[in-house]
Amino acid sequence: MIGKSLGHYQVAEKLGAGGMGEVYRARDTRLGRDVALKFLPASLAQNPQALARFEREAQLLASLNHPNIAAIYGFENLDGVPFLVLEYVPGETLKGPMPVVETLEVAEQITAAMEEAHGKGIVHRDLKPANIKITPEGKVKVLDFGLAKALADEGPAGEASAKSPTLSVLATRAGTILGTAAYMSPEQARGKRLDKRTDVWSFGCVLYEVLTGRQAFGGDSITDVLAAVVGKEPDWSLLPPETPAHVRRLLRLCLEKDANKRLRDIGDAWIAGEEQKPLPTVAARKRSWVPWAAAPVAAIAVWLLTRPPQPAPRPVLRVSTPLALENTFSPGLTLSRDGTKLAYTVGNRSQSQIHLRLLDQLESKPIAGAQSSGAVFSPDGQWVAFSEGFTAAKAKLKKVQVVGGSVITLCDGATFNGADWGRDGNIIFGAIEGGLSRVSAAGGKPEVLTTPDLKKGEGAHRWPHILPGGEAVLFTIGDAGSGRLGGNYDDAKIAVLSLKTRQQRVLIEGGTSPRYVPGTAGATGHMVYYRTGAVFAVPFDLKRLALAGSPVPVLEGVSGTQSVGLAEFSFSDGGTLVYLPGSGAAAANATLVWVDRQGKEEALAAPPRQYRSISLSPDGQRIAARIGASTQGDIWVYDITRDGLTRITFQGDNDRPVWSPDGKRVAFVSTQGGKTTIAWVPADGSGPVEALAAVEGWPIVQSWSPDGKLLLFVRSDGKGRDTWLLPGPGGAPGDRKPRRWLETPYEKRSPRFSPDGRWISYGSGNQVFVQPFASSGTAPAPGGRWQVSVDGGNTSGWSRDGRELFYQGGNKLMSVPIEPGPAFKAGTPRLLFETRYGGFPTFEVSPDAKRFLFINTAAPETAAGQQQLHFVVEWFEEVRRRVAAGAGQ
Repeated sequence: MIGKSLGHYQVAEKLGAGGMGEVYRARDTRLGRDVALKFLPASLAQNPQALARFEREAQLLASLNHPNIAAIYGFENLDGVPFLVLEYVPGETLKGPMPVVETLEVAEQITAAMEEAHGKGIVHRDLKPANIKITPEGKVKVLDFGLAKALADEGPAGEASAKSPTLSVLATRAGTILGTAAYMSPEQARGKRLDKRTDVWSFGCVLYEVLTGRQAFGGDSITDVLAAVVGKEPDWSLLPPETPAHVRRLLRLCLEKDANKRLRDIGDAWIAGEEQKPLPTVAARKRSWVPWAAAPVAAIAVWLLTRPPQPAPRPVLRVSTPLALENTFSPGLTLSRDGTKLAYTVGNRSQSQIHLRLLDQLESKPIAGAQSSGAVFSPDGQWVAFSEGFTAAKAKLKKVQVVGGSVITLCDGATFNGADWGRDGNIIFGAIEGGLSRVSAAGGKPEVLTTPDLKKGEGAHRWPHILPGGEAVLFTIGDAGSGRLGGNYDDAKIAVLSLKTRQQRVLIEGGTSPRYVPGTAGATGHMVYYRTGAVFAVPFDLKRLALAGSPVPVLEGVSGTQSVGLAEFSFSDGGTLVYLPGSGAAAANATLVWVDRQGKEEALAAPPRQYRSISLSPDGQRIAARIGASTQGDIWVYDITRDGLTRITFQGDNDRPVWSPDGKRVAFVSTQGGKTTIAWVPADGSGPVEALAAVEGWPIVQSWSPDGKLLLFVRSDGKGRDTWLLPGPGGAPGDRKPRRWLETPYEKRSPRFSPDGRWISYGSGNQVFVQPFASSGTAPAPGGRWQVSVDGGNTSGWSRDGRELFYQGGNKLMSVPIEPGPAFKAGTPRLLFETRYGGFPTFEVSPDAKRFLFINTAAPETAAGQQQLHFVVEWFEEVRRRVAAGAGQ
């Protein structure tokens, strides 16, 4: 048919096929408009009975005139080819899941169309998502009244005659079914007489599917589906938790298998009005029909949200509230789907607790048993899942009810960085150094979904977000250097994974923490993501899993942890946003501060910059710092006495500076062209950078031996982070081969030589240890190891005389006395002060051990123990407006 002309209709493309024929888009050359032409199948075109039904359909449709019903323009029979000329409706067919508010907006228009048809004695009989289109303007159009029957023509009491059962011989012979099985009413599946209550049933099926993304009645075959229709109930637990009680009640009445107990009129759904009003009984409906019949269909709006209709666009409301975070290093904000619950982390990595705040209350409470960080809500908001432990050897994925109770272990080895709990009962989580995995929320063995491609320079796959429908996932791909402490996710990639084909495709280069914001009915949604303190949005085609426009910033000044790709924002299905302000502006304006032993701060005169890591020179007069927010960061030296800042590297990404013992050079990690080396450069910038050794596995330089012959660093090879040694220029000539010094099942952090070179301190398993160092450097010297921390610790540093060891334990800086002598002996740790930096900050000890150097990245309004949370109501409206404004510029 394509390319043929039928009278003044030029056929352009095939749109689809159904039980009553094939449909094509054509051009009406006479009136200059697109139309839809509907043809009978060839096997039926010569059948008088079918042709008569076809002509009757044209007459019936011609009597329908409603903005939510696709119109008929005419009936033609050219050269023996009969066809209908219908309104061409652009847009997408109805698909779920959709947010509750949008679903009800669509439902209002569907019922308006059906009420118009029923009022004229017409039953659709084939109401299903495929016969409902959403135009680009958001208008609903009900299509294909090809199965409709005039009630007055079909027998007594306006009921369809049994002479034309649903599963007719005629339809079977054509290889089709009149009415799609999953949306048939029980009486239709049994071939009984039908009335408009069959459309009420089908409407209930459609409403359920759009809310849940799942068919109310499914099966592997038509027989299985029909058996479910007749004998089973839908899974009501799949309904979104924010579904109002009166909507749930409406669904049950629409899907009542006994037609006598089902809603008789589609308009009865909206008679319910406010939530507290019961739906009328059959007897009450008969008594109240007269006054209600005069009520406009606009009464639906009252029922939809139990509130007056809101103007479009809806106003955006902003609210700020203080939240006690107790020096949390990364709160990991998570909002439940219905927007009523907020989970976040209090404490630090070594000692943390997930707290729950009900947003209708002022206080938050810890969730009993959830002593970890990073939570994800179940779809109904009644559970949280979390990872306990930070190494693959000990980590476990667990879940617990938000009200507390028994903690249930789901699987081992789940060191996830970001997770999403799907409506299908599975949890997808990202790893610290691996790919995405999926595990049942009931527990079991995780299924690996992705693996980083090392040949392409990929690092960890993190921060998954399951797209509506549950068939694809957005996630973040870090680069090969992002797994190191102090890594950078600003230049990570955002990708989409099809769970059906397991194919993945990069969507954006430069960003992290992607999520999906739904569009209004029929409109394109948006993918939002985080980069350098801002949230960006880009139109996203959910059907093609592809971008449909250019990114536009929609929210600035959002906190995040650049080294792991975490963004501190979350939103509900209804469009309520919560975020922690600060990171973008704060990180760009970080400062250097001295903190004395009593906790008193004194800012240095160094200009605000994006400081990432620091090292204090042996004389305490200069600071080497990595400055930069992207993979083009460089090493700078700040001279405290002269108040001058000098750049000493100019190519690649350079990080983790460490002073040589004589103060003449700075060693650091350099990445250029995908190759990582440990290098050094004259501290005054008078000479070129010299590569010392190529090192794989995300190295972090930490400390020089006092004699300048060895560099101490940690590196990760994807299995763990161990301690290594690199002979420096002062060592044996030509010996530049890195060698492993300490390997344990636990991640090593911040190893430091003692001033006399006899000991090495390091963090492992959330405690700080000391081990002896042998001059050979091939392995730890005999004599065991000593745990010097008590209640957790990570980064450490020594006093210049070696008589004091300092370590950071969460938000506390601790001091441990070290007794001189041939054997190592440590005293009892004591608290010096509590910081507001938390986590794993870089701190340096002054030569006299009277003060400590920190990077202050706290937002200006942030006070110790408390931060401001910002809420934005109707944020989706703002996203759509800002993207539209950006596209128009």
